[in-house]
Amino acid sequence: MKRRTAREKSLQALYQIDVSGAEPEAAITNVLEEAPADEYLHKSVIGTIEHREEIDELIKAHLEKWSFDRLAKVDRNILRLAVFEMKYGEDVPEKVAINEAIELAKQFSDEQSGKFINGVLSRIKESL
Repeated sequence: MKRRTAREKSLQALYQIDVSGAEPEAAITNVLEEAPADEYLHKSVIGTIEHREEIDELIKAHLEKWSFDRLAKVDRNILRLAVFEMKYGEDVPEKVAINEAIELAKQFSDEQSGKFINGVLSRIKESL
C-alpha cells in the first residue's frame, strides 16, 4: 500500500474511533476492506491513539482564536495524524507531514481546512 493511501485509511480509522468509539483494531480492519494489512497504517493509528492526550494538548496550545471542541472531527483527526507523524515518525520529514495533511484536508474536508491546518501545523512545527 502506498504511504498516501495508508494515510487516507489511517484518517478514516481515526475518524471512526473518534465518532463511534470503535476499537482501533476493528477500525483498521474496517477501513482495509479486505486489502492486505499495512504496517504504516497500523503504526500511525495505534501510535496516534497511544499519544492522543499529548497530541491534543499540543494542538490546543497552537490554535488561535479557535477552541479544540469546535474543530470539525475530520480536521481534528487530520491534525492528530500529522502531529503524530511530525513528533513520532522517524522517517517522515515535518514538511512532508504538513503537506500530506493539507492534501487530506482538500480531499476529506472543506475549502478552508487546508489553510487552517497548514497554519496550525506550521506553528506546531516551530515549537518542536
